[in-house]
Amino acid sequence: MKEIKITSENYQDEVIKSDIPVLLDFWAEWCSPCQMIGPILSEIADEFDGKVKVGKINVDDETELVREYKVESIPMMYLIKNGENVDGMLGLNPKEKIIAMIEKHI
Repeated sequence: MKEIKITSENYQDEVIKSDIPVLLDFWAEWCSPCQMIGPILSEIADEFDGKVKVGKINVDDETELVREYKVESIPMMYLIKNGENVDGMLGLNPKEKIIAMIEKHI
């Protein structure tokens, strides 16, 4: 599955009402670590297709969601399950560490 662009408009349907966990990636085009983690998250989206959704939130476009999640640094990832924030990690992390976080909750 391809990553999904999350906006204020589709947030409720794609994240809160999702029947599978959602890995939210808060990122920006100008953020080098965000660009480096992008391909890793694409691979994870493919490998966990049907088990986990990967949602991308551009911090420059979605300030309301940035405030809601109190994001102060990027890249920042949160794992949302059943509408609840159950886990998260900051920074450029290796694929194995991201997968380990996901697998604790699926």
